[in-house]
Amino acid sequence: MTSRRIASTEKSLLEKDDKNPSNPGASEKSDITPPVPAAVILKLLGFTAAMLGGPIGVYFLTLNTVFHGSSTWAGATAAFTANLVLVAYVIVAMKEDQSEKLATEEQAKKRR
Repeated sequence: MTSRRIASTEKSLLEKDDKNPSNPGASEKSDITPPVPAAVILKLLGFTAAMLGGPIGVYFLTLNTVFHGSSTWAGATAAFTANLVLVAYVIVAMKEDQSEKLATEEQAKKRR
């Protein structure tokens, strides 16, 4: 047998949400800024465009001009270009991470 609930003592979901201190009230403005800075997003979009356009452009540029119709060598050059873009992205990401670490260390020194 199932037990019967007493509905008068229970709160609805809306009543429970009103008492929650972690949720901002309706009168407070919420922060809608993106958690990632715009420079990081633009950098990612730039490397995405380089990853899409670079190898394809290099393939078609070298197919008839450099390698005279040899798609194998043009494909290898395009793969090499994709790896160059990937390595460049990793280097930029590592430098950005190091600069953030140095900035937090400088702030910690200033606070002392």
